[in-house]
Amino acid sequence: MSQNQFDKKSQAWSALFSEPMSDLVKRYTSSVFFDKRLWQADITGSLAHADMLSAQGIITAQDLADITRGMAQISAEIESGVFEWKLDLEDVHLNIEARLTQLIGDAGKRLHTGRSRNDQVATDVRLWLRDEIDLISALLTDLQQALLEVADQYVEVILPGFTHLQVAQPVSFGHHLLAYVEMFSRDAERMADVRRRVNRLPLGAAALAGTSYPLDRERVARALGMVDAQGQPQVCQNSLDAVSDRDFAIEFTAAASLCMVHISRLSEELILWMSQNFGFIKIADRFTTGSSIMPQKKNPDVPELARGKTGRVVGHLMGLITLMKGQPLAYNKDNQEDKEPLFDTVDTLTDTLRIFAEMIGGQPNPATGQKEGGITVNSPAMEQAALRGYATATDLADYLVKKGLPFRDAHETVAHAVKAAISHQVDLSELPLAVLQGFNASIEKDVYQVLSLRGSLNARDILGGTAPNQVRLQIAKHRARLG
Repeated sequence: MSQNQFDKKSQAWSALFSEPMSDLVKRYTSSVFFDKRLWQADITGSLAHADMLSAQGIITAQDLADITRGMAQISAEIESGVFEWKLDLEDVHLNIEARLTQLIGDAGKRLHTGRSRNDQVATDVRLWLRDEIDLISALLTDLQQALLEVADQYVEVILPGFTHLQVAQPVSFGHHLLAYVEMFSRDAERMADVRRRVNRLPLGAAALAGTSYPLDRERVARALGMVDAQGQPQVCQNSLDAVSDRDFAIEFTAAASLCMVHISRLSEELILWMSQNFGFIKIADRFTTGSSIMPQKKNPDVPELARGKTGRVVGHLMGLITLMKGQPLAYNKDNQEDKEPLFDTVDTLTDTLRIFAEMIGGQPNPATGQKEGGITVNSPAMEQAALRGYATATDLADYLVKKGLPFRDAHETVAHAVKAAISHQVDLSELPLAVLQGFNASIEKDVYQVLSLRGSLNARDILGGTAPNQVRLQIAKHRARLG
């Protein structure tokens, strides 16, 4: 086959090549069947670029009008499912550009003036990810609000607090849930911070060195909403970095990984609490599955799967970091491999946040119109478990300190009291006063209020403490923050 015999229209660079790309290489290098989800961002970025080219006198007003009309038709075709995605055209960008040129002729060919696919794809990914971060932020709000709703219902319920998975001290169940509200609020802060760095414009960097055309990059940034809190345009300042930077994708995936770790920690607790050995909660049937062989089983598949998907997202973070570690400046084809892990991270995180908000907070029953929670709390089981581990031992030590005993001596005294309670198979609060006084003569009848679970809970009435009064104050603060 001669140089001029193969179809040069299938490749944007065909004039230089003397033979067509092999079918194997086409399949290997093509990204269109996963990056086509960027189509809206691609069209949005192209229209802003075209508007700027027209304003700068680089293309005519008629060219701009034709491009705008053509892009509207392409959008309609994609949305209706009739757009034909072609493997030969490699990616979302060339597919849209080829169709645009087919629809409007030379004006479509002029659209690419002053840009490269290198800065084009970097812009598209940033635009797409910015919108996904906004969705994730809203879902994080939903999950926090769901947790607050349940926490508010169970402020007075006593749960054994654990360290090393050993009963440590009694806490309010509402207080326990607020710990996850704090985690997810930090995740939301991280997402907002990442968004600022995502929201910067690479377009105009062209292939790697900028362009000789008099582009107004700040105009494009404003048109695309790539501005700071004061409305100032945010433009990538170095053309080499603009086209090759994927820090924003890594940073997002790191934030997503940490968010998934928080979900995984919550999942682990839900799984433990639902087991017969704890019996603290029940998860609604719509979030569980049965066994194919054991009819008595009800499995917490949603939290288990979320726990597993956490490893998947963390793996994507490792993959992206490894992808970038050996790349010289500027753009390299390696960067095509950034999209699938980034896309899957977004999909996994959004799906997980959505289902957890529903599982924690419940959903309206279409038949009754009443909201049905996804989790049922067994308050007596929680309180009974708190009684099994001498959870008020620290309270007895604090009691003795207030009587004048040094804390280390009080700690040793209480250890002997616990040992006696274990030998008699009773709780500290069930030891007779005479026995307690045998350990320290300053112990009086008021010690039994200190040794009660409720007394222990109420005593921790400081900022950040588990006393119901403090828990309610924290719930009010979080609700005010979330709006």
